[in-house]
Parts: sequence; structure tokens; C-alpha cells
Amino acid sequence: MSNQDLALTDATERCSPLVREPLSAGRAHEIARTFKALGEPVRLRLLSLIASHDGGEACVCDISPSFDLSQPTISHHLKVLREAGLLDSERRGTWVYYRVIPAALHQLSSALADADPTAAVTA
Repeated sequence: MSNQDLALTDATERCSPLVREPLSAGRAHEIARTFKALGEPVRLRLLSLIASHDGGEACVCDISPSFDLSQPTISHHLKVLREAGLLDSERRGTWVYYRVIPAALHQLSSALADADPTAAVTA
């Protein structure tokens, strides 16, 4: 095996799962649905606000003041994040509390993670 072949093999082993092997149709659909949900800046910010909120959860009343949007619009965005599997929710009286699902974030990051972001695979 040549040095170039060894370098390619080494770099490929350190790359994300997207580079190591092709995604199945189902997995690609699942990841795309999640990224589509995060493709809206309001939803990305909502996810960040909830994840960084004290206790790792927040209700609409906690996060609504951070946006110049109506409560129904915020609730719609939260629903999209919940349906994408990024948030879990729990009703407590008249309020719904949201929290990030850590496993969902881990799956996204592991799908894109690269052990050495400076590694380049060249043909």
C-alpha cells in the first residue's frame, strides 16, 4: 500500500459517518427532516434558548419575550422542532414546558463529526 493510500484510508477512518459509508434512504430522510427544522433561524434560536435555559427546559412564557413574534407563531415553531424529534414537551397546568432531547443532538453531531477537521481527503 502506498503512502497516499495509507493517508486516504487514515483520513477516511477519521471522517464522519456521511463520508465512511452511504446513508440509507430512511436515515437520509430522518437527518434531512431534522436539518430542515433547524434551517429556520427562529427555530434554531428557540432550540438554543431552551437548551441554555436554567434547568434545560423552558415554557413559552419564558422564551416569547426574546422574539418579536406572536405566541401562536412561536408555538408553531416549537411544534416543528418537537415533530423533528429535537424537543420533548410536558404540560403543567396551562403551560407547556419544552426541553431538548440530547440524543437527537448527539445523532446530528455524530453524523457530521470529523475527528480532524483539517484532514483533507484527496484523490
